[in-house]
Amino acid sequence: MSKKTKRFSNFWKNIAELILNHRIKWLSGIGIITLFMGYQITQLELSYELPKILPQNDESFQLYEDFKARYGEDGNVMVIAFKSKKVNDLATYNAWYSLSKEIKGIKGIKNVLSIANLFEVVKNDSVKKFDFKPVVAEMPKTQVELDSIFKKISRLPFYDGFVYNLDAQLMAVTFDQTMLNSKDRITLSIKVKEAGERFGEKQQIKMHYSGMPYIRTNFMSKVRDELSMFMVLAFLVTTFILYLFFRSFRVVFYATMVVLISVLWSVGFIALFGYKISILTGLIPPLIIVIGIPNSIFLINKYQEEYLKVKNKVKALSISIEKIGKTTFIANLTTFIGFFVFYFTGSPLLLEFGLVAAVCVMATWAISLILIPTIFSYVSEPKEKHVRHLENKKISNFLQKVDYVVHHKRNLVYTVVFALVVVAVIGAFKINAIGYVVDDLPEKDPIYTDLKFIEDNFHGVVPFEVSIDSKEKDGVFNPKLLTQIRLLQREFAKYPEFTKPLSIVEGLKFIYQGYRGGDPKYYRVPPALELQKLAEYTQDVKGKENMFSAFIDSTKRYTRVSFQSTDVGTVRMREMFTALQAKADTIFNFDKSSNEWKPTEKQVDVKLTGNGVVFTKGNDYLLGNLRDSTILAILLVSLVMATQFLSYRTVLISTIPSIIPLIITAGIMGYFGIPLKPSTTLIFSIAFGIASDGTIYFLTKYKEEIEKGHTISESVSNTIKFTGISMFYTAIILFFGFGIFVASGFKGTVFLGLLVSITLLIGMVSNLILLPCFLMTLDKRQTMKELRKNA
Repeated sequence: MSKKTKRFSNFWKNIAELILNHRIKWLSGIGIITLFMGYQITQLELSYELPKILPQNDESFQLYEDFKARYGEDGNVMVIAFKSKKVNDLATYNAWYSLSKEIKGIKGIKNVLSIANLFEVVKNDSVKKFDFKPVVAEMPKTQVELDSIFKKISRLPFYDGFVYNLDAQLMAVTFDQTMLNSKDRITLSIKVKEAGERFGEKQQIKMHYSGMPYIRTNFMSKVRDELSMFMVLAFLVTTFILYLFFRSFRVVFYATMVVLISVLWSVGFIALFGYKISILTGLIPPLIIVIGIPNSIFLINKYQEEYLKVKNKVKALSISIEKIGKTTFIANLTTFIGFFVFYFTGSPLLLEFGLVAAVCVMATWAISLILIPTIFSYVSEPKEKHVRHLENKKISNFLQKVDYVVHHKRNLVYTVVFALVVVAVIGAFKINAIGYVVDDLPEKDPIYTDLKFIEDNFHGVVPFEVSIDSKEKDGVFNPKLLTQIRLLQREFAKYPEFTKPLSIVEGLKFIYQGYRGGDPKYYRVPPALELQKLAEYTQDVKGKENMFSAFIDSTKRYTRVSFQSTDVGTVRMREMFTALQAKADTIFNFDKSSNEWKPTEKQVDVKLTGNGVVFTKGNDYLLGNLRDSTILAILLVSLVMATQFLSYRTVLISTIPSIIPLIITAGIMGYFGIPLKPSTTLIFSIAFGIASDGTIYFLTKYKEEIEKGHTISESVSNTIKFTGISMFYTAIILFFGFGIFVASGFKGTVFLGLLVSITLLIGMVSNLILLPCFLMTLDKRQTMKELRKNA
């Protein structure tokens, strides 16, 4: 044994003594921290904000934040819609009118727009001002009055396609900004939906609900419900499998108690770091249950194994801490790396998830290392029935067959693995990288089906904005700029994915119609001379009644053009963004003298932004950075391997068995049409970090056998026999533990659970068969090298 190895061994002996000699202090310390974490949980909140994917220094993120600071949240409208001709009947229309009033009266609702509360523009020459008069002054009492209202509405093209379309009707409910990012939005959404449902039931009309506030609220409500569900499922699944393996209620109780303390800490850490429960941080507690159990399994197995040898409880526990402590530390360190690499993506969403998950992994390891030996030091010695699982005949027979294959069928193993890798690589090239705003939801989910109804009848609800800086005060009313905005809107009109625009141009068209007595033929941009006359009637752009207030700032330098888009996916959204940004640059900054686009100091600054753009940019950013994080995880884990085994050949042959499962998983994704998106890209870093645990367990035991003077062949056989049982147990628990995520209502979480489960199962087989095959091949080459030397 080298001096370094001896020092390392003495270090873990000291750790064992420290734990066993101060058990009361450790129990008290963990108890106090657990109570503190319990208090932190009471401060925990759900996140209702749009996920912050892009880093704060990203240009697109800063543009979007500036846009929201100037105009407010763009995704603050919930919509209620239905399709029925019954709205033309007096009773149904009046019920729709009453619903509009009822919702407007709910605290937290800023505005409601529907055919029941539209307004028209009327010129008031006496004060040179426009009056915004309601189309429906009061609830109609007769069908004749209602018919007159519909006739008036039909003469207002501004609203066509926004709040009505053929037989479909839409009510746009604007949330107060202060409600959007708080828990009050849940209550608000529920109240609005309940009111809509009452209307639908009474009128026997199928109602549909959508809009970014509604989608995000329901997303987070599902996350909250699934957090509880997954914790219960993870607890039940791991407890059941533990009992099948150990056949001891006592062992199962102590192991699960340790893990539950770890889970409580994990939730406490989220609050302690000042984070909220998001779709990713909500996965951490059930992940800790699944990942934390193997620590207990290895410690308990080693304790029982050593007790059979020495028949001394304290000595057996001390050896367990010494041998398994360092092994599980390195194994958990690789898992830590698998999560912590997300910290370097720069994305706040992944940074929070990676940091908390990584810290929780190491905290769980420390809790297990302290509590398992401490608890078992107080309970009675294991009886014969408690250690029978160490001689499980079925598992032993399986491991014997593995040992036979490793020693006698290595060429077959290499051939099969090579064929699988080739097939997987071909499949990996079939993967599509695409994401949708609601693609994590099943197609039968009401949120999904309602969104599709809105898209079919009103195009969509995903905000897509054009931010314009005229670079001069009062510049937004420059006739040239207005013409350019109108040209840009024409370009957008070529894309069926977009709704009609809302802009200063559309507002002027609406006002000009009112200025010319309400004749629909005057719903157009006024000529330059007429625009000057209109200016006398539109001085107070800050007024609450002035329709321009949401589209220009107080200096009249900045303006916006607002669209809603269908949820077309990131690929199509990227195409539209690229094409339209180029068109915008050309329209607003085209140098006619040179017949080309030329930037100048006074050029109009026009940028595309909004929820849709930021989502697409964030998706692209994540895909690129998560690829880099996977590579970083592989490099860091390899570095950990190098510090332990000090042989580049050992590092190489130990890394390959953990990479091959990732390649096979990528192939599965390609063949089964599972898209590459943020939720599925997480799989590779997480799975590699956890799969490397098996490699660590195997090589650590293998190294011990070599140091005892055994040949590589003997060391491989002994490692398969003794470590294989624990590796098999943990692989089964991890497989079914991650498998619980298949019960999720989010497709991304389903894919995450399913693919990580498959990857880890393949990883177990790879570490039990391919890794020892590599070691045996290395042994054969070394033997041949020695024979040549002696020849």
